[in-house]
Parts: sequence; structure tokens; C-alpha cells
Amino acid sequence: MAGAEAGAGAGAGAEAESEPAHAEAAELWQAGLARLVRDPLLCDLPAQVTPEEIASQVALEYGQAMTVRVRRADAPEPMPVVVVQQATVLELKKAVRRFVQLRQERQGGVRHISWKRVWRTYSLSFGSEKLDDDRKKLREYGIRNRDEVCFVKRLRK
Repeated sequence: MAGAEAGAGAGAGAEAESEPAHAEAAELWQAGLARLVRDPLLCDLPAQVTPEEIASQVALEYGQAMTVRVRRADAPEPMPVVVVQQATVLELKKAVRRFVQLRQERQGGVRHISWKRVWRTYSLSFGSEKLDDDRKKLREYGIRNRDEVCFVKRLRK
């Protein structure tokens, strides 16, 4: 019985030791990312950068991705959303969602957004054409790097 208790105590000690090791690893990871962000190619990224943002920036540099500026009527500046060159409308919507969620986390104002409701209430448009077909590629709508897409209110049926 005493051996079982000692074994249980050893397991608890191993868990306690792994917590600081994890914290140290996370700290090293963040320090490495901070050094990476000082690179001239990645200097536009925030200090709390995600691996996905780094990959997107590198893809932009190599011409494998494009920036689509998404404008909301109530926002002074458009959101620079990065998607791959062959992205569909659905992939753009997912990228907008990721962009907004990351921005909210960084500003400390984490609140829930019902994206189902957003896409029921608004659609994206480029020029005078609504981007209604989620499977259609952005290129098919004529959207290129640095083009601006707007949120427009859907009309009720």
C-alpha cells in the first residue's frame, strides 16, 4: 500500500515538473517569434504573432497569397485579410472571421460574434456584384491583390 502511495506521489511530482517545463517552452516559443518578427519581411506583424500569420506573410512574399481589403460601413479602415491566390468566397469569409477574432483577442475585448447571423444579414460585394456563391473563386469575380470588398446589407425576402 505504501508503495502505491509513493507511486501516486511521484506521478503528481512529475506533473508539477512538467508545468514549468511547458511554461518555459511557451516562453522560448514567444521569444523566438519575437525575433522572427524583427525580420524586415515580417516587421508588419504584431508582437503576439501566430504561426498562421507568419505563413500568410511568407506566402504573400512569394506571390502565393493576396491581400483583400474588406471594408465595413462603420469602420474607418478596411481589414487587410490574406487569402491564397485560388481562394473561394467561403475561404475569404473564414479569413475575415479569423482576422476579427485575432484582433478582438489582442485588444482584450473577447466577445462572441454569431457569424451565422453576420452572413445571413450581410454579404460581401465587389464593385456592384454580390459574392453570393461560396464555391466560386475570387478570381472569377475579378478580385485581385489589394482589391477592396465591402459588406453590404442583404435585402429581406
